Amino acid sequence: MTTPCTTGLPGLDQVLKGVLPGDNIVWQVESWEEYRDFVVPYAEAAHRDGKRLIYFRFASHPELLASDLCFQIHRPDPAQGFEGFVNEVHTVITHLGEGSVCVFDCLSELSETWRADSMLGNFFMLTCPRLLEYQRLAYFAIYRHTHSPFALTPIHETTQFMLDVFSHHEQLYIRPLKVQYRSGEVLNQIHLREGNDFRPVESSAEISEVLRSSDWRGLLAEPRPDRWKRLVLTAKELLRDEFQGRPISVEEKKSLFEKLLMEIIGDDPQMNSLASEMLILEDLLAICNRLIGFGRIGGKAAGMIIARGILREKEPSLYEKLEAHDSFHVGSEIYYTFLIRNQVWWIRQQQRDPETFLDGVDEARERILKGTFPEHAIHQLRDMLSYFGEAPFIVRSSSLLEDGYGNAFAGKYESVFCVNQGPPEARLQALLDAIRQVYASALGVEALRYRKRRGLLDRDEQMALLLQRVSGQRYGPYYYPQLAGVGLSYNPYVWHRDIDPEAGVIRLVFGLGTRAVDPNEDDHTRVIALNAPDLQPSDTHENTQRKMDALDLKCNQMISGAFDELVHEDDPLPFHLFTSCRPGEKYPLLTFKGLLQDTDLIEELRHMLLWLEEAYGVPVDVEFSVNFLHKDAYRINILQCRPFQIRNDEVGDLGADLVPGHKCIDAKGPVIGVGIYSQIDRVILVKSEAYSMLTEQKQHAVAKTIGRLNRLTPEHVRYLLIGSGRWGTREPSLGVPVRFGDINRAVAILERVGMHDNLVPDASLGTHFLNELIECEILYAAVSPKETGNEVNLETLYDRPSILPELLPETDPVILDALQVVDVPNLHFRANVFSQHVELFQA
Repeated sequence: MTTPCTTGLPGLDQVLKGVLPGDNIVWQVESWEEYRDFVVPYAEAAHRDGKRLIYFRFASHPELLASDLCFQIHRPDPAQGFEGFVNEVHTVITHLGEGSVCVFDCLSELSETWRADSMLGNFFMLTCPRLLEYQRLAYFAIYRHTHSPFALTPIHETTQFMLDVFSHHEQLYIRPLKVQYRSGEVLNQIHLREGNDFRPVESSAEISEVLRSSDWRGLLAEPRPDRWKRLVLTAKELLRDEFQGRPISVEEKKSLFEKLLMEIIGDDPQMNSLASEMLILEDLLAICNRLIGFGRIGGKAAGMIIARGILREKEPSLYEKLEAHDSFHVGSEIYYTFLIRNQVWWIRQQQRDPETFLDGVDEARERILKGTFPEHAIHQLRDMLSYFGEAPFIVRSSSLLEDGYGNAFAGKYESVFCVNQGPPEARLQALLDAIRQVYASALGVEALRYRKRRGLLDRDEQMALLLQRVSGQRYGPYYYPQLAGVGLSYNPYVWHRDIDPEAGVIRLVFGLGTRAVDPNEDDHTRVIALNAPDLQPSDTHENTQRKMDALDLKCNQMISGAFDELVHEDDPLPFHLFTSCRPGEKYPLLTFKGLLQDTDLIEELRHMLLWLEEAYGVPVDVEFSVNFLHKDAYRINILQCRPFQIRNDEVGDLGADLVPGHKCIDAKGPVIGVGIYSQIDRVILVKSEAYSMLTEQKQHAVAKTIGRLNRLTPEHVRYLLIGSGRWGTREPSLGVPVRFGDINRAVAILERVGMHDNLVPDASLGTHFLNELIECEILYAAVSPKETGNEVNLETLYDRPSILPELLPETDPVILDALQVVDVPNLHFRANVFSQHVELFQA
């Protein structure tokens, strides 16, 4: 049986029909003194009854209680941020003993500290159920006429009791705005406090007199804007005054800029410093005008906007050729609110612990994909859809840690195209589903493993979103940009002595850029060294792009198809720039010959990358699209800009004093990454012939076994991966379908060309998989035994006994035939990026 509690005021207990452990009582007051008048008798009664009272002290108003009435006083600091504050408060709640009760300072200041009423509402939605779960009676207060429905609605919906307090002629009145079912008859009935008793006020004359003096704001009153909106409104007013020629304070303008910058971009010192230098107050207000919810816009959105600011500052003529920025942002606050509303918050908290970080992943995904959104967000999303009409856009992840210095998160979070065709409600539901999918990816296995590897599990990783208009136009039933690609200001793949890695490289495709950032084993892309665009890693005609990605406006989906089937002669495209025919052939190929020879695009992309690298202070990785308007006029759209995580030094003659004995490999071929010399302790070999004979299911099992070996291998053991076909492919018939987490401890990965004659290693340049290898300084190389002068003699390795049965005794015998693990003494690996030379030998 539940033990009754008391408010310390017998008359109030009678009005409320008693209070029980787990009840939350929220007092809406004019001043902290009114709140104190109800807190003190509650605390005195708890003290008399031997209950342990915990006082959470965090507001600036005077203390509500003397220390002798408190069992403990905890002082959580709201300035540490929402998540830290919540975790500290909830840790106390969960560790209290039986019979404990709680008092919180007035909550209203939390809204100021966390910049928005919605965060106060989120705090209450988390804390009230936790107090109920642990049976802690608790007192809270908020100030009247201070908060918007973003705070008041969740508080009212979640609490057990909400009591309005007001004064008239130095007397206190209460009016229950929400009560439990056991006291429903007193709802909205005004009571006068007379000592410890509460008398119902039933005379209309007295009720009218009391209410008319209660500072009711009237039907036309607007909710008081929270701190975030006040900041935005103040900045807009200042710019309006400046535009109209009125005198303004330069210091005030600078202060407003710095405050908004912190709210929107965040507190990463490097990104914040870059944004401070390259952005202006008008840029930040433009973001605010397109911000759904509030909060930070995340790394991807920030990088894109900062890149535009850099070009505006450093190269105005190139800035003029940029396509106008036309995106919306979903602030990080919406993500918090979504997780809390859909009971995912506590699963997310488990993911901070390296021991439990994958617990509840499937449950979290299921809840997210079925989750509901706050009404204010849906209203703003409808407005955005009205703005876009039926133009396609893409929902892109833009988390707080993404695309910053040190952590790229390449390919770890989802991006979802919204083709955006059909009735408004259908388009809205498609948008909400896309947002759910991106949110789910933030708590997905791959993202969590990446964060664990990078030591980021305990970092505040909120998911903002970038809702970006798809660059391009309609061609018949399809929509796509003419060109898209990835640009790296430092070229990690130097396949010819005339290539300057400092000049950068681009990976170019016709159509949507998905074929530039995702590996496509069934096709090729155009890789262009920016200082020597005519040099190609392979035969230009044999290895040209033959497929493209586009948005099908009739079927409302993204499709892949043959270029010559999706594109028609009468489409308004500058074919002379993109296609050419080999002598004697009828059908044109995507060689981009005219683009390279007859336009300044490649040179301007080179300059763009150089300016961005100079501003960032490190090499950059940029996603872009290009559309030609007429003749040679074009617009470039910067879709993403982030630091490119690579060391651009070289090993030089490291290990040159070693005299190779038996040579396993002495070959030239594509070498991508940073030059390396290392002793090798272990080699993991995928045997081509045996692997190719496996079923697709068994080939995936080989990849999983490699992942297990990777996790079992001690950190001091330096190992090399060798296999035929592409590593990281999605098609087992073309290589080994490992994920990055399966091979992230390798020193280097060697692709032994020969599994498929048409595979070209450079096709992976700029993909998310390869970017992860480079980020972790894992070299990727490909060697062909068929190339003249190459020596590839792996028999010495094949002849050694495999230790795989010892490491994983339960391994399927079929996999043992295809996968070999050997420990080799005095084995050395050396790779030079500039000479494209790879050696594996025993000294």
